[in-house]
Amino acid sequence: MPRPRRGSSTRRSIRPLLFRSGVVRLRRRRDPAAEVDAIAAVTERLAVLLAAGVPAATAWSHVGAESIAAPDAAVLAAAAVAARNGDQVSPAITEAVRVRPGASTAWPVLAAAWGVASEAGAPLAGSLRDLAAVLRDEAQLRREVRAALAGPAASARLVMALPAIAVVFGATLGFDTLGVLFGNPVGLVCLGLGLVCLWAGHRWNVTLAARAGRSRVDAGLELELLAIAMSSGVSIDRARALARSSIEQYVPHAGDGAEVDAVLGLAARAGAPVAELLRAEAFRLRRAARSAGMERAAALGVRLMLPLGLCVLPAFVLLGVAPLMISVITGTLGGAV
Repeated sequence: MPRPRRGSSTRRSIRPLLFRSGVVRLRRRRDPAAEVDAIAAVTERLAVLLAAGVPAATAWSHVGAESIAAPDAAVLAAAAVAARNGDQVSPAITEAVRVRPGASTAWPVLAAAWGVASEAGAPLAGSLRDLAAVLRDEAQLRREVRAALAGPAASARLVMALPAIAVVFGATLGFDTLGVLFGNPVGLVCLGLGLVCLWAGHRWNVTLAARAGRSRVDAGLELELLAIAMSSGVSIDRARALARSSIEQYVPHAGDGAEVDAVLGLAARAGAPVAELLRAEAFRLRRAARSAGMERAAALGVRLMLPLGLCVLPAFVLLGVAPLMISVITGTLGGAV
């Protein structure tokens, strides 16, 4: 009976492990739109369960965590434990997000809305439905911005490959470009400067793309929180205090509440329903954020010309053209001697 080759079982056990680790790395690539959409799904499920009569203390435990990322699942589990133990859910969410940096940025928004509704005694199901619609809208904005950024980002990656293509092209034509870059003092200087230019261009491209794709999941949040608080029938002063306290505790970068003053002033002058005006103004702010995001994405194609002209083209000359010329000159002088 033939003996199995030594180490074959080890290789067979390692291959699936390597494959799984590669899959895990691919899955860990962040998708901001999917993260917000997952929290929107959690919010919708909570709203449905609460509307069906499930107690708030147990609704968190029934929300499935199979379709969300591991950090978000851990935050959801922490919220479920707090609700089951009778503790406040919003601080538990905030603490879980703090110790898990990979968690979605939409969790503080849900924590703020849950805290306001719980403190004011507002109907949780209706409040969470409104919040889920807000989060869905933000996820759609991020998808649209990502689609608009796909073309400029692909162009930037292609342009960054030009210096390497120039080096390979010169070597294919028979010129000793690699020998010049690694064996000639002038070539070594060109190699160092070219790599620095490529690194600077890459960092510049990444910064421009990140700035263009930046969006705020908390646009108009204080207006929404104030509308949620007022749906419970509390006074405007009490509702405003709850909304402002929740903003400062869970989403401190959301704004200073200047829009709230304008809406409340309009409602006082016109005698219009305050909650409807608040939600209309929040909707307008989200639409303004969507337009600003699309404008940044459209302008990215033009702004990417700056790193192209100041970093990538010099790197192309230093890594592709200069070694080619040095190779030609040294070859010609060597032949003449």
